[in-house]
Amino acid sequence: MNIPEIINNDPWLQPYKDAIIGRLDYTKKRESELTAEAGSLSDFANGHLFFGYHKTETHWVFREWAPNATNICLIGDFSDWKERVDFMFDNKETYWELLVPLEKIKHEDLYKLSIYWKGGHGDRIPAWTNRVTQDEETKNFNAQIWDTKPYKWKHPIPQTHDAPLIYEAHVGMATEEYNVGSYKDFTKKILPKIKKDGYNTIQLMAIQEHPYYGSFGYHVSSLFAPSSRFGTPEELKELIDTAHGMGIRVIMDIVHSHAVKNEIEGLSKYDGTDYQFFHKGSKGNHDAWDSKCFDYGKNNVVHFLLSNCKYWITEFKFDGYRFDGVTSMLFWDHGLGRSFDTYERYYDGGQDGDAITYLILANKLIHECNEYAITIAEDVSGMPGLAAPLSYGGYDFNYRLSMGVPDFWIKLLKEKRDEDWHVGAIFHELTQARFDEKVISYAESHDQALVGDKTIAFRLMDKEMYFSMHVAYPSLVIDRGMALHKAIRLITLTTAQNGYLNFMGNEFGHPEWIDFPRSGNNWSYHYARRQWSLQNDENLRYKFLSDFDKDMIALVNKDSHFFDNKAEFVFENVQDQILIFQRGEFLFIFSFNPTQSFPDYSFPVSPGTYSTALTIDSAKYGGLQRIDEKMKHETYPLYPDNELSEHHIKLYIPTQTAIVLKKK
Repeated sequence: MNIPEIINNDPWLQPYKDAIIGRLDYTKKRESELTAEAGSLSDFANGHLFFGYHKTETHWVFREWAPNATNICLIGDFSDWKERVDFMFDNKETYWELLVPLEKIKHEDLYKLSIYWKGGHGDRIPAWTNRVTQDEETKNFNAQIWDTKPYKWKHPIPQTHDAPLIYEAHVGMATEEYNVGSYKDFTKKILPKIKKDGYNTIQLMAIQEHPYYGSFGYHVSSLFAPSSRFGTPEELKELIDTAHGMGIRVIMDIVHSHAVKNEIEGLSKYDGTDYQFFHKGSKGNHDAWDSKCFDYGKNNVVHFLLSNCKYWITEFKFDGYRFDGVTSMLFWDHGLGRSFDTYERYYDGGQDGDAITYLILANKLIHECNEYAITIAEDVSGMPGLAAPLSYGGYDFNYRLSMGVPDFWIKLLKEKRDEDWHVGAIFHELTQARFDEKVISYAESHDQALVGDKTIAFRLMDKEMYFSMHVAYPSLVIDRGMALHKAIRLITLTTAQNGYLNFMGNEFGHPEWIDFPRSGNNWSYHYARRQWSLQNDENLRYKFLSDFDKDMIALVNKDSHFFDNKAEFVFENVQDQILIFQRGEFLFIFSFNPTQSFPDYSFPVSPGTYSTALTIDSAKYGGLQRIDEKMKHETYPLYPDNELSEHHIKLYIPTQTAIVLKKK
């Protein structure tokens, strides 16, 4: 028996050897079963080229998988929304098929399926459709024929394995107007900003069609349709193509962990059963999310989902995915209320082996389609091997989101006085990722910006943001808030193991939460937008936070090997609340002390001359200007008569500040 390297390198996994090997063997078995006829995983995942609708030289061809259906009829603009014999599907035993002469259906025609089953009937939007629109008056959703010339790609996909510096974005919210933003506006106005800010990867949320805008795109109805509320498929392709021309990768927030319960718009009871795509009975419901759970044990469901992975990579040239809700997929109880304090929690029989297999196969397929693709697992469990290569015994994600980091910051800000911040605990929490996995850290994402929660900026400055952000108005609350906002983001980025993420607007301390239009707010877009003008207003301090974020990212980008090195602990003084660590050519000095500044603070460093590369105290970042940024700092031997003596350096370290030194 070949023992996976993950077990050999982690003796705590030895008791669970059989479970780990069993999962990998089961994955091999399922892959062999799935590819028996197709020959390869990539060829197996071509469902989007067969199902749905396709245009030949003489006919439109429609195909559907609906095993419980007794009859299917195509209805739409072309039939006055009435059932007609010439639009009835033929039952081909394993699928349904309809051929329609080209002249009977045209571009932009709206349509649905009228599906019959024993004892019932319902109108459905086709599962494989690539275009869904909503009527502005009736609010009803329909599939739409989309027959345009193929988009001509202008730029190659970025071929790089650089550590991702991710700008998490929502196209609809990326506007200051009181409406839904568009792909075109994002391309024209937001892409240049992201490029200028130094981020090399964009994570687009809410791309897959979803009936309720306020779901943030997480209650998906049509997995193959880019949301039409933002524009056309070609406009999305232009967005991605333009980003590629800037050297920026674009990954998609893909939702395969669950689906919306809607029956007409979604997949629920598609063929009259509740178990076609999902688990039967209560197991098929995610009560906490009010959604449906896919049955990854069914080959047809895996075919559907894997084809979806390949579709967005090949058709739209996305550079990978952030998989939503991975923890929910891994565990039958969705990880809710489950403590992950021992390894036993990962191998106690409460895991969905079929979901694990699906995730492994999805990662393998994605990297077959694009070897440079990025896959990121949104997982809070810390499942061993999740972001480790399959050859190592892992599940083949490139990265795992370090979801404990933002939770840590929230807990610290809510529960601890500034005087009680423990620098050792901070460094530990920010650097405790598994040694054999790659992780992406972030101080806050969209989750912390939603109504009912608070961003870091809002927690620090609260209502003072409305009254005291003018550069002419002195405020101790704002001074403290801005200092800690910059320090938290700097230490999160510079201790990050393998990448960093920021949600749009948070870089300049966007003052308000996110609340999508709903009956409770009179369907207002006031909070479902980003006030970009704030960072460009010379009279407001948001510009300082924006400029700092830009220079902070630039600092990391200047060192191409920054993420090749780990953050190495240098010095801490818990009582003084001073923390110092080194990474590559940079030395990072943090003081979280709210009341005491330290002149001539001495600590050990390697011999040489150091200069200031960045400090949050600088005037150009709205700091208090207590540090001489032009000063050169020479080290000195602690014991001058000893050639092997440890060298120290002396610095003036003010309250609640951060200084980055670079060795000459």
